[in-house]
Amino acid sequence: MADPSIIILYVESPSVSAGFYIGLLGRAPVEASSTFAMFALESGVMLGLWSRHTVAPAATPAGGGEIAFTVADTDALLDTYTDWRLRGLPIAQAPTKMDFGHTFVALDPDGHRLRVFAAVSP
Repeated sequence: MADPSIIILYVESPSVSAGFYIGLLGRAPVEASSTFAMFALESGVMLGLWSRHTVAPAATPAGGGEIAFTVADTDALLDTYTDWRLRGLPIAQAPTKMDFGHTFVALDPDGHRLRVFAAVSP
């Protein structure tokens, strides 16, 4: 079986969410309509934003989840934290040291968690 290649988030407004991710990712979507937007990420993974009102079959919340962004080190993490705070992203967790490294969590317009972390070297 192939590895997953698309992450899809169900959103209130694909155009609002696309605007948010354009600013966050620094790139335009490769596809956009009133009900869906798709971003091609540098890793090759695609990020889809689908209107929660039109997804079929209808989606029901099944638990929490997050998109994780890896950065090189704690300095890069703190730079990202400062940048995202200046952009007005809600912060769910301030920079914190955890077992796996340093991390913080912000939220997108729909409350999806965006975790940034600098892993601990083995």
